[in-house]
Amino acid sequence: MKNTNCMHAKMHAKHKGHEAMHAEMVLILIVTLVVAQLVLVQWKQRHPKSYNLVTLFQMWVVPLYFTTKLHWWRFLTTWFIFSVITAYVSYRATRKPLACTTPRLVYKWFLLLYKISYATGIVGYSVVMFTLFGINLIFRIKPEDAMDFGVSLLFYGLYYGVLGRDFAEMCADFMASTVGYYSASGMPTKHLSDNICAVCGQPILVDVSEEGIIENTYRLSCNHVFHEFCIRGWCIVGKKQMCPYCKEKVDLKRMFSNPWERPHVMYGQLLDWLRYLVAWQPVIIGFVQGINYILGLE
Repeated sequence: MKNTNCMHAKMHAKHKGHEAMHAEMVLILIVTLVVAQLVLVQWKQRHPKSYNLVTLFQMWVVPLYFTTKLHWWRFLTTWFIFSVITAYVSYRATRKPLACTTPRLVYKWFLLLYKISYATGIVGYSVVMFTLFGINLIFRIKPEDAMDFGVSLLFYGLYYGVLGRDFAEMCADFMASTVGYYSASGMPTKHLSDNICAVCGQPILVDVSEEGIIENTYRLSCNHVFHEFCIRGWCIVGKKQMCPYCKEKVDLKRMFSNPWERPHVMYGQLLDWLRYLVAWQPVIIGFVQGINYILGLE
């Protein structure tokens, strides 16, 4: 007890009279966060392509740096498996001419990844909440073990959810532009027939009014029709809330009338917010520490 009191006394003695310095550091942090947010918003609005590429690269590399430093081999293993599969899928999505099976392969992989990350995040969050309420004690599990397990699952779910959606958006742009029915900056290069899906470029075999065996056909408010699997992948996984052909805004509430499907849309919005937290927050904090070091603030 005496040693603890001595340590506290030494710490207070060391920081005595540093209130002004601490206030400066807090001010620098607040100003840097505000300025960084303004710069990022302007960059995203004026040059979205370069912003998305840099953000995607940082999302992919920043956690790798910290987990390698901390020797988190489990994360590094999953990161390597994810990178290999996603690299192959992205390679297929950027080839010209585009194979007719590629769009389905791409959306299947990223939709599977999205659902796994969603389920993993929900399980992790549930474990954390159960631990806070002491339910882990019923199963004789130590609180620290249960909390570590829950937080790890939550991290895995959110991280791969964000990263998967960013790669999916990039692949969706490449594929849709290659198919020719979608152009991010101009008019489509091909005319869309009534029986062709603009996302994958394949014929639509099931009528909108019919019940499909594998999947249904979906008609947007602009009257363009798509494979239900394609348009769901385009909107949720590829983050495109507009018609791939005419760019009319998609009404997600009408599209996902089932209340059990709406959490997927909200989860996607949560991942968009977390992208900033994971990709840019460490960079901003590092920048703040650099300013403090240059000014001699400790």
